[in-house]
Amino acid sequence: MVEPTPIRPNDGHLANSTETNGDRSPCRGKRPRRGISLPVTRNILAVDIEGSSQRTNPVKGELRDDVYGIVDDAFGEVGIDDQHCDPIIDRGDGLLVLLRPTDDFPKPFLLSRLMPALTRLLVTRNSGISLAEKPRIMRLRAVVHTGDVHYDGNGPFGEDLDVAFRLLDAPRFKAYFKTAPEPLAVVASDTIYQSIIRHGYDGLDDKEFNPLVNVTVGFRRRKGWVQLPRACRFSVAVPAQAHAAYAS
Repeated sequence: MVEPTPIRPNDGHLANSTETNGDRSPCRGKRPRRGISLPVTRNILAVDIEGSSQRTNPVKGELRDDVYGIVDDAFGEVGIDDQHCDPIIDRGDGLLVLLRPTDDFPKPFLLSRLMPALTRLLVTRNSGISLAEKPRIMRLRAVVHTGDVHYDGNGPFGEDLDVAFRLLDAPRFKAYFKTAPEPLAVVASDTIYQSIIRHGYDGLDDKEFNPLVNVTVGFRRRKGWVQLPRACRFSVAVPAQAHAAYAS
């Protein structure tokens, strides 16, 4: 298996002004309007560090670096590499990953394999931190969704990204996670629940997902299903394994 490239916010994706803004700087007047792009389908994963605004800047810097390292390690464990996803988008206190649909990594693996790997890595990291250093303890909220994404010179956008971020930042999701002892909580969109979770693919148990979140996007109510993933260990999902499991 080819070693996955380490994921870092500036790995070859620090856009220059020409790439981002065309021929004119955003400080020098208006830019020419661009035509709307056609959408592309992406599986959407975003993570957010709980309580980041309450940390000092040095601790924020440590957590930012560690969240990239943990996501990088989890991706390596479950078989995600550069061919599966667009360049990582930094969000200050978290990150956004847009995964291309592929038979090598079916959508159920995001919940059944990636989330447990993230949980285990978080437990391992936090176990080495004393209570006296509580601000260094990392807890993550995550969202899993799928849908259409547009790209322009400034990055990705679209209604399905709006849905994902509204679910991730929902006050009820945040409040629920504050009372949980686990280091990771995930909210899955109703699209993910109806197409994957309720069918029990790859060992998923729909009883572990609770419909705790409702948000409004585009004048529609959107439901979110919350789970506290367990720290289980799965084998790496190499393409042959994935194809065999989902070939029927």
